Amino acid sequence: MMKKRLAAAGLAAIMVFGASMGAMAEETGDLLGADSAAVRFKVGTTTAPDGHYVMGLVEMQRLLEEYSNGEMTLDIYPNSELGGESDMMDAVSMGTQDMCLVSTGPIPSFSTATTNWSVLDLPYLFKNAEQAYEVLDGEVGQTLLSEFEGSGIYAVGFWENGFRELTNDTKEIAAPADLSGMKIRTMENSVHMATYSALGATPTAMAWSEIFSALQQGTVDGQENPLAIILTAKVYEVQKYVSMIDLFYSPCVLMISQDIYDGLSDEQKAAFDQAAEEAKDYQRTYSQEVALSAREEMEAQGVTFTDVDQAAWTEATASVYEDSSLGIDADMLAKIQAVTEK
Repeated sequence: MMKKRLAAAGLAAIMVFGASMGAMAEETGDLLGADSAAVRFKVGTTTAPDGHYVMGLVEMQRLLEEYSNGEMTLDIYPNSELGGESDMMDAVSMGTQDMCLVSTGPIPSFSTATTNWSVLDLPYLFKNAEQAYEVLDGEVGQTLLSEFEGSGIYAVGFWENGFRELTNDTKEIAAPADLSGMKIRTMENSVHMATYSALGATPTAMAWSEIFSALQQGTVDGQENPLAIILTAKVYEVQKYVSMIDLFYSPCVLMISQDIYDGLSDEQKAAFDQAAEEAKDYQRTYSQEVALSAREEMEAQGVTFTDVDQAAWTEATASVYEDSSLGIDADMLAKIQAVTEK
């Protein structure tokens, strides 16, 4: 279950801190930890320096330095500086990269042991973030994280990407029929692609690092991402229509090389674990706040938002749940639905 919400004053402080840190990162490009730290973890993301992934990592960096008495820190590399998500996962599993924070999209294709992760990619699986937190922090989430055992990766926990919305630069999209024939960039994820096919679109999988030029050049007509990404990556500069479809809830996962984690002392592991857990809660709250403010900020930039009848979209994507080729774990889905349908 999600921990008790922070007070309003605390939320305001989080947003002020995040904005100032984001501006600092953009101005200096410096997201490295304290110079004096003897143990440094190199962590990569594909998101912007002022994005909700990085703000969570900045908070973990602060906490890790505090709880380890300055011994340990994070060196943060945003904007795919260390590669795409699949590349970083491979590097962490081989021990050539310390850590990464990646969306769950590429996880099902990472190995035969992680195919069960596809269940998290089903459309309209969660009605709200609180349901997602309850599932991801509970038995289902722990089962999924444990599937990385033996892969060279220690999956620390679930952070937040957010509910994914649809953008394009052609027209307002209110109903599934409006998507007919449009090329939509998706993550390299079979369930997401099947979902957009069910909606009548032509899904086009590509890495996040390729998407901006693809949108500019018209290689694809649109893309889908949480509002926090659409805002901080400035997707709205080339995509002036946003449809609030909430199609998928997208978590992200903090990962560290298993060998590196195992090499820490008990005291170091305790400091790392505590910093990661508290930063997770911070990052989720920060993500929710950004999502609430992003629409107003983008509307001021001339972006048109369309609120849709989600019942029609839910109906149009129901067939994805019955697609046996996607390998959805029926037992795990039932456990999730036992929570979401309470």
